Amino acid sequence: MQEYVLRTNQLSKTYKGHTALDKVNLSIRKGSIYGFIGQNGAGKSTLIRLVTGLAFPTKGSIELFGASDDKALIQARKRIGSIIESPALFPHMTASENLEANRILRGIPGKECVPRMLEQVGLQGTGNKITKNFSLGMKQRLGLAIALLGDPEFLILDEPTNGLDPMGVVEMRELLKQLNRELGMTILISSHILSELNLMASHYGIIHRGQLLEQFTAEELDGKCQQYIYIKVSDPGKAAAVIQNELNTTDFEVMQDGAIKLYGHMEQPSKISSVLFTAGLEIEKFTPMGEDLESYFSKRIGVDSHV
Repeated sequence: MQEYVLRTNQLSKTYKGHTALDKVNLSIRKGSIYGFIGQNGAGKSTLIRLVTGLAFPTKGSIELFGASDDKALIQARKRIGSIIESPALFPHMTASENLEANRILRGIPGKECVPRMLEQVGLQGTGNKITKNFSLGMKQRLGLAIALLGDPEFLILDEPTNGLDPMGVVEMRELLKQLNRELGMTILISSHILSELNLMASHYGIIHRGQLLEQFTAEELDGKCQQYIYIKVSDPGKAAAVIQNELNTTDFEVMQDGAIKLYGHMEQPSKISSVLFTAGLEIEKFTPMGEDLESYFSKRIGVDSHV
């Protein structure tokens, strides 16, 4: 039987008449990396705040590690590490002092975890530099180190790569994959960098206007991301009619900018270009392509993704 770290049942949250979450049924399997996708204001941060106990549901329920009553949820939340929005840091303390303060506040025994966490996130060389003078990327790393104190089983990260340079993004990705692979840590990542999520997530959830539209695995995403031929011609309307009549297919889309995505017929590029040329159409671009997570997300929420 599949074991779940988090499940929500009809979870809803209303703020002053505005519905931020609407009957969300989300499930995260133990040992997965769950990419939580949505536009700003879609409800990602609201759900994370409810799960971590920073806000309370208007309706519905939360189950963490199989626990759902209030007292059991308090205990279950001790098994979570999180970064929500910007990490809460003491600006006039060093990285080591920040970790030590958080260790004491949370009642985590043993000081040996502090240097271990600093090394794990690449901040072991910061010495006496105070957090106030850290770059945004360094603050993100320190926030992650604080979240990892106590060796949580479930890590919740809201935009963990904010402020990181390209190499820092790669290092963060590899660290999270290592935590998942070697420690079996379950990770929920809310991020707008979909290309980055695509490189590490094993499961996904798409939220839009407070509603969870869909959940799927990385393998299922591969099946959803269709291959297509990207076509730009002098007269998109005429080209659409030619494709439908001459190729006997309606499996194509005319995008807002006039480009055409033709699905199927991938093995017949010569025939397609010949049909369009014979119809008197000037071909500006004709390229086999494949959709990715970003284009699938855009299509799913009804926003055109331009090539």
